[in-house]
Formats: sequence, C-alpha cells, structure tokens
Amino acid sequence: MRRIALTLTLVAAPVLALADTASDMIEGIVGIHIVPRFETLAERSKHLSDVAAAECSATSEVLRAAYGEAFDAWVSASHLRFGPTEADDRAFALAFWPDSRGATPRALKTLLSDQDPIATSVQGYAHVSVAARGFYALEFLLYDDTLMSAGADGYHCQLVQTISADIAATTSQILEEWQSGYADKMLNPTPVGRYRSDEEVLQEMFKALSTGLEFTADTRLGRPLGTFDRPRPTRAEAWRSGRSAEHVMLSLASLQDLADRLSGDNTALSAKLDTSFDRAMSRLSDLDDPIFAGVAAPQSRIRVEVIQQAVDLIRRVVREELGPTLGVAAGFNSLDGD
Repeated sequence: MRRIALTLTLVAAPVLALADTASDMIEGIVGIHIVPRFETLAERSKHLSDVAAAECSATSEVLRAAYGEAFDAWVSASHLRFGPTEADDRAFALAFWPDSRGATPRALKTLLSDQDPIATSVQGYAHVSVAARGFYALEFLLYDDTLMSAGADGYHCQLVQTISADIAATTSQILEEWQSGYADKMLNPTPVGRYRSDEEVLQEMFKALSTGLEFTADTRLGRPLGTFDRPRPTRAEAWRSGRSAEHVMLSLASLQDLADRLSGDNTALSAKLDTSFDRAMSRLSDLDDPIFAGVAAPQSRIRVEVIQQAVDLIRRVVREELGPTLGVAAGFNSLDGD
C-alpha cells in the first residue's frame, strides 16, 4: 500500500508543480504587469484633468504634455481589454478608434456649434456618445486644424476640461475595480467564479497578448498601409499629434513584458520572443517617420511593411509556441465584430 501511495505522490508532483508555476505566473502578471499600468493611467489622467482645469488653451504646451503622458499610459495598458476596462464600454469611452465614419469630429462639431450644456457636467458627459469622449476626441480639440479653434472660446475650454475630467473619472473607476475585487478573481479562481481555474486566467491573459499584437499589426500598421495602389497615411492612429509610431513602440514594449511573463521558466522561448520583439522595435526606431507618412512612397512604404511583418512573426511564435506551452489558444477577442 505504501508503494502505491508513493507512486501516486510521484505522479501528482509534476501536476502540483505546474499549478504552483501557473499561480506564481498569474500573481506576477496581475501584481507587476496589470495593476501598476492602471495605477499609472489613473494618476496621469488625474494630472491631465488638473492641468486642463487650470490651462485649457489648445496650444498650451503644458496641457499637450499632460495629454501625451496620459495617452502613453493608456496605450501601454490598452491590450488589457477585459474585466473593468470592458464594463460600461470604458475602453471605447477612452479610445474610440478606428473611427472609419468620422463620428468623432462630427460629434464634436455638433457640440461646439450647439454649445450643448451637457459639457458643463462630468456626470452628464458620461452619457454622451463614446465618439465624443476620450483621448481621440481630445486630440481633435488640441491638434486638429479646424476643431482646435472651433466654437466659442469659453465653450471650447469647457469641453476640453470636461473630456479631460471624464477620462480621469473613467480611469479611476477601472483602477478601483481592479483593486477592490477583480484582481482577486484572477488570483483566486473558484468553480463558481468569473474564472474557474488558473487555466482560464491564463487563457484571458494570452488572449490579451494575442489581441494586442493583432491590433498593432492589422490596425496601427495596417490602416495607414492600406494597399500598394491606395495607401492611407491619414488613417494612422493619432497622426494629428504625431504619435502613430510612438503608439506602436509603446504597445510592443508592453506586449513584450506580458509575453516574457507568460513564458515563465521557458528560457529558450523567452529568448526567442525577446529576439522577435527587439527586431520589430529596432526597425521601428530606425524608421524616423512618426506618423507613417512614408507609406505613400514605394521605397519608404517597404520599411513599414517590414515592421508589420516583424510583428506578424511575433504573432506566429506566440500562437504556435507560447500558446501550446500554456495549453491555451487565443479564442474570441473583444475586437471581433467591431
């Protein structure tokens, strides 16, 4: 009997070790990768709101700097589109893009033309269309040649302040929900909880990585590339504020951190992923084209295509090697059907 018990213990040992590894991995990702990013986002968004309250001029360098810092923090967390970011469409309220129908400038023009009083209340503004909220709406008010000077000065100022305060309120809600319960759901899965096992938690995290890479390759890079016969440089993300390439870099840096943490103790896979990420970011650094304007010229277009191909290579390694190592697949993502 003792021999049978010993055999069962030896058989169970690898499983227990794997469970410990998964649990440790999840704890590290939640505590070091996820929550600190939302802390930074909430902190910088609050600073943006405070700056806007004191200085609302579209040409204010102080305001633009605060805007850029808060936007950086969102891009670095934007792949984490689950849980508190998805509740009440918060991710879209912060970042309504792509906007293929021009809903954001149209909504802002209407507000400015009508001097809609809804912009006088942060609580009320939370109920307007997501197209008129968040970082992309604020970009139009601070950088678009037409909208940065549209409407009465007082109302334009009010709108800048309200959108900034709305961003701060939304990011504060996201952080509060992570700290007050959602992190615990991921750290302690239960048979009747949001996550029933460590495997389901890892599935969520892997999906965030996979979807983040997809969005960067197909949307952040793919939209301005368009087709060879019809490139679309003005479809690049945040081109008005000169942030298109920076967003790709920020995204890749965040996704590399997540990929490394999901690799766990697999040093060979981690090294392969690091090499792939470093190659993509190095080529992006060498591009010297902050808004991907070069996609309109054949010779410089190739350089952007090479970056996209480098990101696609990362996606392949993640899909074909990291996923099987974790025993998960990407599955449905929050961008499907948008």
